[in-house]
Amino acid sequence: MQAAFETVFDIVYLITVVSLGIVMIVQSKGRKQYFLYGLMAVVLGCGDAFHLVPRAIALCTTGLVNYTVPLGIGKMITSITMTIFYVLLYYVWRIRYHVSEKQGLTASVWAMALLRIVLCLMPQNEWTSPVEPLAWGIYRNIPFLILGILLIVLFYRSAKEAHDKPFRSLWLAIVISFACYIPVVLFAQAVPATGMLMIPKTCAYVWIVVMGYDAMKKGRGPLEK
Repeated sequence: MQAAFETVFDIVYLITVVSLGIVMIVQSKGRKQYFLYGLMAVVLGCGDAFHLVPRAIALCTTGLVNYTVPLGIGKMITSITMTIFYVLLYYVWRIRYHVSEKQGLTASVWAMALLRIVLCLMPQNEWTSPVEPLAWGIYRNIPFLILGILLIVLFYRSAKEAHDKPFRSLWLAIVISFACYIPVVLFAQAVPATGMLMIPKTCAYVWIVVMGYDAMKKGRGPLEK
């Protein structure tokens, strides 16, 4: 039952975000914020596929224990592409709200993103090990969490100040994604059921993508450009 549910859920998720991303890229028509948003969705879906596809195959065949290596490598790739996802979202924020300065903020975003990627590539993560070290799971997610908090604050303030209705809940979707993700990082090994939080986390990312797609299709918002 779990195998069937997870497989169907993951397939629907991947097809949805990648398809919406491609449509946004094709139909952006010179509107850079939507081109980047579409690229962001494609990066999200393609990156997650490296982990979700092996997981679906494992669940439907001989089990997760026999797919430790591809699952570990896929998880590493997903961690990196998720970081790129947030960097692209930062540039969507800059374009949508006409931010031309704040070089210090941009430097901070890149610093956290690069630190996160470097930490993800460190061999101490033991991605292909049956039991990954919890300490490194925490280390690599500290800059990721800081990056997420930055995006939450930026979109909350900017959408509120500009009365940007299409993106008024984007900050909340990011909050939900991290609220579901962090407990998995901390407790999934000790309490496997915690892994179920990845479902609402995934739904939060779909919500983020749908918000951008809906804004593009309806041409909504005072900051359309």
